[in-house]
Amino acid sequence: MAFSPCQPVMGSVRSLLAGPSRRPAHLLANISGSSLTASIRPRLFSTAPLRSQRIPFPRHSPRQQALFFTPSFQRTHGVSTFFTPSHQFSTATGSGARAGAAETIPPFPTGDASPPVVIPRSLPYWLFGCSALVFGIIVIGGLTRLTESGLSIVEWQPITGILPPLTKEDWDAEWEKYKVSPEGILTNSKIEMEEFKKIFFMEWAHRIAGRALGVLFVVPTIYYMSRYRLPRPLPTKLLVLGLGIGLQGVLGWYMVKSGLDEQIVTDKAVPRVSQYRLAAHLTAALALYIGMVQTAIGIRGDLRTANALKSGSAASRLASERFREILANGAVKRFKITSHIALSMVLLTAISGAFVAGLDAGLVYNEFPTMGGRLMPPADELLDKRYAKRADQTDVWWRNIFENPVTAQFDHRLFATATFTVLVSLPFLARARSLRNVLPRATRNWANLTAAAAVTQVTLGITTLLYLVPIPLAAMHQAGSVVLLTCLMGLAGSLRRPGKAVEALRRGLVGINTKRR
Repeated sequence: MAFSPCQPVMGSVRSLLAGPSRRPAHLLANISGSSLTASIRPRLFSTAPLRSQRIPFPRHSPRQQALFFTPSFQRTHGVSTFFTPSHQFSTATGSGARAGAAETIPPFPTGDASPPVVIPRSLPYWLFGCSALVFGIIVIGGLTRLTESGLSIVEWQPITGILPPLTKEDWDAEWEKYKVSPEGILTNSKIEMEEFKKIFFMEWAHRIAGRALGVLFVVPTIYYMSRYRLPRPLPTKLLVLGLGIGLQGVLGWYMVKSGLDEQIVTDKAVPRVSQYRLAAHLTAALALYIGMVQTAIGIRGDLRTANALKSGSAASRLASERFREILANGAVKRFKITSHIALSMVLLTAISGAFVAGLDAGLVYNEFPTMGGRLMPPADELLDKRYAKRADQTDVWWRNIFENPVTAQFDHRLFATATFTVLVSLPFLARARSLRNVLPRATRNWANLTAAAAVTQVTLGITTLLYLVPIPLAAMHQAGSVVLLTCLMGLAGSLRRPGKAVEALRRGLVGINTKRR
C-alpha cells in the first residue's frame, strides 16, 4: 500500500493503521460511518487541487488529522482507503473543520455529468475541403470518360494499386493485360507504349484521388468523433458520408467491370461501360458532394447563430427573432420550396447527361434548337422498336429512354430547357412585391449567381453539342452542373432554419469551441 510522501503526516497515518489497540477512540469515531462520508469531498476533472478548493486543515496534533491518498481501493486492518487521482480525504476532527470542508469543496458527482456538446470551428472548413476534392474527382472522371481512359487498368487493387508501374517489366505486364481486354483488342490494338501510359495515368489519377478522399475524410472523422461530443445528428451524417465514399469506390469498379466483359468481343460491340452503371456512379458522386456541402453549410450557420446568441447582445437577439419571422413568412416558404425543386431538377438533368455520355449521344444531331430540322425527331427514332427485348415489346418505351442515343439526347434537352426556365426565374421571384423587402441580401445574391451560372451552363452545353463534343468544353459542361448545384445549396442555406445545436445552446447544454483546431 503506497502512501503520500508528505513527511508531516506519516506519523498520523501509521497511528491510524497500526491496529485497534493503538488507535485513539476519538479518531475511530471520526472515520467511521457517515462522519467519513461527510468529510470526503472530491474535486472533479483535475489531477492537482486548485487553491480555492484546497481543504483547510485546522491546527491539530499529528494524531488528530490524517491525509489519505492511495493507489487502489484496499482494506488494511479493517480501515478502508480510497483511490482517486484528484481527490483528497480529511479526517480532521470537530464540526467546525467538517463545516469548513463542506463549504469549500463541491459535493460528490451525481453520475449524470457529461462533457458539453462541442462544435469545432475547423469542422465545416474540413468538410468544404473534402467537397472540393469530390468536385475535382468528378471533373477528372469526366476527363477519363472523354479520353476513353477508363478501361486502361483492368484490375482493381485498392492497396497495391496505389503505386503505378515503376519498372519496364511492370509496364510490360500492365500492357499485356490491356492488350487482351475488349478495348485493347477492338479499339486500341495498334497503340504504342507511350500512348498507353497516357490513358493509364489518367485512370490512375482518378483512382488515387478517390483513395486520397477516403483517407482525408475517415481519419479526421475518427478524430472529431473521439475527441469531441458532437451534436446530433452530426455523427450519423459523418458516418453516412464515410460509407458513401466506400460505396463510390465499389460502384466505380462495378462500372469499369462492365466494359471488360468478354461478350463485347464476341458481339464485336463498342467497348464502353454500361450507361446504367455510369449514371449510378455519377449520381453517387453528386449525392456525396451535396451531403458534404449541405452539412458544412449547416454547421457554419449554427456556429454563427450560436456565437451571436452567446454574446447576449440585444442586437443579436433581435436579429435572430427577425430571421425567424422571415422564415415563417408564407411567400418566403414558397420561394424556399422553389429553390429545392430547382435543386432536384438540376440533379435530374445531370443524371440524364450521364446517359448521354454513356451512349455517346452527343455525337448525333449536332444542332440546336432543332433535331434534323425539327424541334422533335421522328417518332420512330424516339421509340425505335429494335431496342425492345420482349416479344410483346412492352419494354420499348423505357429501353428507348435509357438505351437509345436519340431519345437520351432529346430527354436531356427537355430537362435542361425546363430547368433553365426555373433557374433564370429565381432573381425575378426574389424581386416580387411580397419578397422584395423580406428576403435577406444573401438570398438575393445567391439567386442572381444561380441565374448567371445557369446561363453559362446552357451556353456550354449548346457549344459542346455544336462542336462535336470537344474535350475541354465537355469537361467544363460537366463541371458547370456541379457549380449549379453549389449555387442552389448556397441559396437554400441562406434560408436554413437554425439546427438542433443552436437550440441546445439556448438551453445551456452546448459548449462552443471558439479556437480553430
